[in-house]
Parts: sequence; C-alpha cells; structure tokens
Amino acid sequence: MMIDEPPWKHSPLPPFELIRQVAPTDIDELGHVNNVVYLAWVQDVAVAHWNSLTSQTLRETLLWVALRHEIDYKAEAVLGDSVIAVTWTGAARGLRYARHTQILRQRDRGLLAEAVTDYCPVNAQSRKPMRLPNDIAAYFRKD
Repeated sequence: MMIDEPPWKHSPLPPFELIRQVAPTDIDELGHVNNVVYLAWVQDVAVAHWNSLTSQTLRETLLWVALRHEIDYKAEAVLGDSVIAVTWTGAARGLRYARHTQILRQRDRGLLAEAVTDYCPVNAQSRKPMRLPNDIAAYFRKD
C-alpha cells in the first residue's frame, strides 16, 4: 500500500502551523464556521509564517498583496472545535508567489478546507510590484 506524500513535500520550507479556536462570532446561520472565517485563517497563518521568517526591517520595506484566493471546503467546523491552519510555500511564477494552506480539525486532523493564494510582493513605499531579494525568493520553488 502506497502512502500519500505530504502536499508540502516540494516546498523549500517546512510547513508552519497556527492553532485557532472557533468562536461564537465565527458561526453563521447554518450553524457552522462561515466561509469568510476560513479566509481569515488563511490570511492569519500566512502573516504569522512570514513574520516568523523575516525581520521587522524587511517587513517594513516589502508587503504582500493577494491576487487570488482559491478555497475548497471539505467539511464543516463548529463551535467548540479547535483548528490548525497549516501553510507552506509553493511555486514562483514571475511576480506571482503561491502559498498553500490546509485547515484541519485539531482533534483528528480531519481536512476542513484547503486553499491556494497567489501573492505579489510590493514595495511598501511605492506600492509597486517588486522582485524579491534572492534569500527570500529561495523560500519558493521555481517551476
């Protein structure tokens, strides 16, 4: 029997995890976590990962702008659940840098959602797209 490879196998960096608790304000009229909350978790873990990798000086000169989010919802999270947002870097294509995220239920690591976001780096002063420094570009694989 073949075991599936982890989805982050080809990422130059190990995956990064962030735990979140489902709050009453996260619940929608259907009784589960609202789709917008999943997107907030995708953003939260991306920011936390970036902050863990970089200096304050770099963060003051280089910002990321989301170009596209794609989210597939697999199962629902409900009040009382703890979730783990797992993120890893993907491919660089020109000035588009992919970041992958999975949202897992903490108690059984069941997959709740998976997302891919394309980001573009911008200069913090001019807000214009910019090339990444080589040491930061190495965080992404080249396809």
